[in-house]
Amino acid sequence: MPPDPFAGDPHDPALSLDDAAHLDELSSSEREEVVADLADLAVYQALLECRGVRGIVVDCGDCGEQHFHEWRLLRASLQQLLDEGQMRPHEPAFDPDPADYVTWEYCRGYADATISDG
Repeated sequence: MPPDPFAGDPHDPALSLDDAAHLDELSSSEREEVVADLADLAVYQALLECRGVRGIVVDCGDCGEQHFHEWRLLRASLQQLLDEGQMRPHEPAFDPDPADYVTWEYCRGYADATISDG
């Protein structure tokens, strides 16, 4: 094996992998919230995908930018959070059209209005 170029480096990027093994598991209430979000997401996708909505946009508090999540990617991220207790970084959407994405609040309001009209 070749020598590890980061051996002894306190900024070794692989050190974060060790930290992931020590993460606390989700509490029961956190797990319930993620399960509820997954159920809501399925409803939102069923109602809005046929109308051309590709997914959900989230305003990121860390970087101040909007993040565009397609339905499948968001579902996979939430499932990973449920299974592993964390969401791993992923590639951002390539050149998303903001008109194709809506907020979680919009989804909730649309679903509430649609269900109450039915």
